[in-house]
Amino acid sequence: MDAKQKTILIADDDRAIVDSITAILDHSGYEVLKVLDGTSVMQAVKAQPDLILLDIQMPGHDGQTVCKQLKRQASTKDIPIIMVSASMDVQRKATEAGADDYLAKPFDMHTLQQKVFNLLNRQF
Repeated sequence: MDAKQKTILIADDDRAIVDSITAILDHSGYEVLKVLDGTSVMQAVKAQPDLILLDIQMPGHDGQTVCKQLKRQASTKDIPIIMVSASMDVQRKATEAGADDYLAKPFDMHTLQQKVFNLLNRQF
């Protein structure tokens, strides 16, 4: 895989988390797009990212609503989405929204990297 060709959209209202994830993904060779609210995700997906890291609880539209919208649209339904949350029921919420995977906060960066790699390299 040539990671430099892959773009990841990070959507989270916590700048510290966005900065931490960005540092790891930049170091791994990914191009990173960042937004801080759910409403901005719908504009940012026009850049056709290869994967989206989507926080569940954000201002504007929450992550579950955004994920459902993205999975219903023909132009975005195949973009893998990893939902991220400190919520105890992140797995249930991610599954209900149609996400491809989930991460519970706090998470270790190795797990994040592995999930990103696996989704970007899955075979259809």
